[in-house]
Amino acid sequence: MSEKSNEVQLERPPATLSTEDARLEPSEWYQEMRDETPVRFDPDRGVWDVFRYDDVRYVLKQYDLFSSNPMGSRSEDDVERDQSTSSPETMSESERGAFAEMLISTDPPKHERIRSVVNEHFQADAIRSYRPRVEAIADELVSDLELGRIDLVESFSYPFPVDVIAGVLGVPREDRATFKQWSDTITGAADASMDGGLTREEAVMRMSDYFQTLLVDRRENPRDDLLTVIATAGSEESGLSHPEMISLCILLLIAGNVTTTNLLTNAIWCFHEHGLLDDVQNGEIPLDSAIEEVLRYRSPVQRQERVALQDVELGGKTIEEGDYVVAWIGAANRDERKFDSPETFDPTRRPNSHLAFGQGIHYCLGAPLARLEAEVGFRTLFDRFDIADVDTTDLCPLGSVEIYGSKRLPVTLE
Repeated sequence: MSEKSNEVQLERPPATLSTEDARLEPSEWYQEMRDETPVRFDPDRGVWDVFRYDDVRYVLKQYDLFSSNPMGSRSEDDVERDQSTSSPETMSESERGAFAEMLISTDPPKHERIRSVVNEHFQADAIRSYRPRVEAIADELVSDLELGRIDLVESFSYPFPVDVIAGVLGVPREDRATFKQWSDTITGAADASMDGGLTREEAVMRMSDYFQTLLVDRRENPRDDLLTVIATAGSEESGLSHPEMISLCILLLIAGNVTTTNLLTNAIWCFHEHGLLDDVQNGEIPLDSAIEEVLRYRSPVQRQERVALQDVELGGKTIEEGDYVVAWIGAANRDERKFDSPETFDPTRRPNSHLAFGQGIHYCLGAPLARLEAEVGFRTLFDRFDIADVDTTDLCPLGSVEIYGSKRLPVTLE
């Protein structure tokens, strides 16, 4: 990295995406980058950007070349913390915070060990067992909606998935407003003027303390929920340390609501802007394939970061060991080298090999649940109401360049 900037600013958006309009509609910039500089180094941010489908897929899939750990490799401190025997009651604040942030992105073998604790609870059989619960939550939420103009995000897109993941985990639904504040702050989606002044570190700490209390309770009072599964996982020889338990809870809650919230919002946005809302609502367009096209066309996660573990040749460029790489999923999902007419929103597109849920060992654990929520949520909403109008004149992008969607989407229910 000797010829590059020593200052890495992963969370800083590229200069082209510094405006709200550009963040809402980045497709022209994506096209330019795919055609002209598909693999490029940005000296202002100190990172590599990768835009084409095959290259993005390669970066995401080759975990032996590109690490999800922001440190690039496991340090001795990481190993020492992994082997910590601290109980939730005695962990220091710095220990809880460090673990919570570190374990959001992990590599093998830690990745498999942590994921294995909850993996079976997100497989097909488990997802089928969740359906009655998801349907009940959707029915209750939609029953509370009233005719007229509402903000879809506030009234449906946010509360529905957070209620679902809260139920699966076993945390109180009444805390969902607090979850939103913490989640938005941690993911960078929050408006700095509206998030209560919390820093990311403070949000992580508060969420850590919250789950610490619940995990202690579940060990003493087990229930039929994921919190109990996680809380008792430390009893096995290869089980989780207490900090890892807390981090896993944080990851599940954030991933279980932030991305699905934006999938739901982006779906209605897409259906409306392409004149297909009526056809989707009345069933003329299959809902399952329409949801997949939303995931491709307006991916809730636009990018993921990696660190090169060794020198790698990609797109005719040499990415050196230790260099940071941003894989632009949103750009890959519009690549004409992979998709026919990629700028056309085609809700019947098959096959649709989008990268919205990632790739390889880091493929999103909750993808089946997100698909179930979108299907059940929209069927319930469309059975009860007609969405007669969608106002896209005042969309406002999230504060993050990673999580994609609008903070609000006014719609009229009839």
